[in-house]
Amino acid sequence: MFFQIVDILGTIAFAISGALVAMNKRMDPFGVLIIAFVTAVGGGTLRDVMIGVEPVGWMRNMTYVYVITGAALFAVIFRKRISYLRKSLFLFDTIGIGLYTVVGIETGLIAGLHPVICIALGTMTACFGGVIRDILCNEIPVIFRKEIYATACILGGLTYFLLLQFLADTNFVFVIAGFIVILVRLLAVRYKISLPSLYKK
Repeated sequence: MFFQIVDILGTIAFAISGALVAMNKRMDPFGVLIIAFVTAVGGGTLRDVMIGVEPVGWMRNMTYVYVITGAALFAVIFRKRISYLRKSLFLFDTIGIGLYTVVGIETGLIAGLHPVICIALGTMTACFGGVIRDILCNEIPVIFRKEIYATACILGGLTYFLLLQFLADTNFVFVIAGFIVILVRLLAVRYKISLPSLYKK
């Protein structure tokens, strides 16, 4: 039950994130819904395809369709009340990657995969919806810039498996690992911490 709640919360966060980007690009209502949808389920779809889950999760549970539609509608209705659009987008995107990282890891564990693969799945689940969103909106995906993005997911994943060695309550491990992803991302942006560029003049 807790796992499903986290999954739904991540879906809401990413759907709102996608809707905000689409509105910032002045898309029509259909475009806003599509971008919200691919942002919310893009990473999870890739994850399910890679581990052989068919049909993929959101196709088997209409709750995701309803939640994404509702989140997109919420973002549209209250867009004028959301001050500082870029800050709102950043916040929802950061919450989304934190929640989706642990969802992807847990999905990998259920499939009986190695911890390293689980962390990779968690990172893909968290990041690739945003990659698809940015490509469709003609932006360079955040994950391909110098910003700390995928690295935060990996650190959260490592924290998850480290805590499993000491804590029996997996729900608590979920919360802490997700919080680590969010905290690392927030601190990296706040203090302008980034990965070094390999480009040399």
